[in-house]
Amino acid sequence: MEELFVKTGPDTGYDIVITDSFEALSEKTDALGFKGRRIFIVSDSNVYLLYGEEVRKSLQSVALETTEFVFDAGEENKNLDWVSKMYRAMTKAHLDRKDLVVALGGGVCGDMAGFASATYLRGIDFIQIPTTLLSCTDSSIGGKTGVDLDELKNMVGAFHMPRLVYMNLSCLGSLDAREYSSGMAEILKHGLIKDNKYYEWLINHFQEINDRDQDTLVHMIKRSCEIKRDVVEADPTEQGERALLNFGHTIGHAIEKYMDLKLRHGECVALGSVAASFISYRRGYLSTEEYYEIRDMFVPFGLPITLPDDADAEKILKLTKSDKKMNGAQIRFILLKACGRAYIDTSVTDEEILSGIKELILTED
Repeated sequence: MEELFVKTGPDTGYDIVITDSFEALSEKTDALGFKGRRIFIVSDSNVYLLYGEEVRKSLQSVALETTEFVFDAGEENKNLDWVSKMYRAMTKAHLDRKDLVVALGGGVCGDMAGFASATYLRGIDFIQIPTTLLSCTDSSIGGKTGVDLDELKNMVGAFHMPRLVYMNLSCLGSLDAREYSSGMAEILKHGLIKDNKYYEWLINHFQEINDRDQDTLVHMIKRSCEIKRDVVEADPTEQGERALLNFGHTIGHAIEKYMDLKLRHGECVALGSVAASFISYRRGYLSTEEYYEIRDMFVPFGLPITLPDDADAEKILKLTKSDKKMNGAQIRFILLKACGRAYIDTSVTDEEILSGIKELILTED
């Protein structure tokens, strides 16, 4: 078992537990003071079938009673309609401010359950039990919660820190290849923005990573969690440095909307990262060799680096204008000064963004 601590204030914070079972879940929950409290488990229809009963039985030894809320799996259900259903179920379960919500699932589940926790009774505690590679290394850490509003991704949300992040890495064995690869986009991003040595380690260990070797996964997930922890501790509400974590996301989110969710979030982040790297290359920050290495290294991890030939670059550009990271008329765009050194830039022009998008359409594998 590996543990990290994330500070949220001078005397507050939460643990990230990295282990291979749910064996310690009840002990960790009890230690937080939830003995004899109601526990409300939120999960999607796929994850609950796999792990819901095991988690419920583990938490029954702590809880006064447990209630389960299971929503239909899929990004398209990450909306206020399902959150409203969750509120009603929380009310029916008689949750009060001292009770606990448990988010069991991937990023969609964690974002929804976290947002409901942030806003129900003006805020109750929740813990994250991420079950995907992407949620283990990215969305479960840092307290960002929210839901989509029509086609606008995560437009309604709140910062609400979990009390615990509990990772059972055995859950990663149930992921299909595409979902597993999706998580690798955020992991590669961590190296690209903050730690070139880690990025090189990922490239050198791609075979073990793709084989899901347990020791390799523990090292990789711990390092990615350390990087995200350090960034969110320095800037918990994204006033500055935390925006670096959005590398690849401005164009990535636009592609996600344009493709009508036919691509996974991580696949779109990979495409957005290639486009952002191309803009960095065109500005002279990356050499030709460095750019093409960054682009091509997404491929061994099963991630796309091209869009369909008939993709409409102008439409994708237009969709970037609804990005939450707009600063007035300018986008807070994340570029690379070098591999492992990202920075925030508000001077990226529409022409530069368009050139990055077109690079995805014109480039061949």
